[in-house]
Amino acid sequence: MSDPQPIRFEPARPEHADIFIAMMRALERADPGTTPFDEQRRRVIFDQFVRDSPYGRAWLIVEGERPVGYVVLTVSFSFEYRGCDAYIDELYIAEEHRGRGIGRRAMEFVETVARALGVNAMHLEVSRDNEAALELYRRIGYVDHARYLMTKWLERGES
Repeated sequence: MSDPQPIRFEPARPEHADIFIAMMRALERADPGTTPFDEQRRRVIFDQFVRDSPYGRAWLIVEGERPVGYVVLTVSFSFEYRGCDAYIDELYIAEEHRGRGIGRRAMEFVETVARALGVNAMHLEVSRDNEAALELYRRIGYVDHARYLMTKWLERGES
């Protein structure tokens, strides 16, 4: 394998939709979420989020000229966390690029952006059996608070 190229974080743009959707599908196959993957709906949500979102930001993770992953930061407000808090909504690194520190660098990048946005606390959700991700998150300071993440859909037809 050749020497790795520099990593950069390119702000998501509408024309990145196909790249993001393909990676979202790969993430869903590797770590299924709680809802079925709906490409059409994802495209609509991606376009809305990228064009005019007060809720956060997304970036392609690019090595050289090749997209190797993506990360999405969403921002909210919490009295418990003293104001702005944020979620790493999604972090995906293509399998062939894992284990080289790209995920750690993505987390550092997003935390720097979050600080600049006035975020006090970062959260993320990880599958309990995703040992590699758990190890990364613990190593960089994330703590399991022994609480359940519970969800209730307010929109009909979701489950």
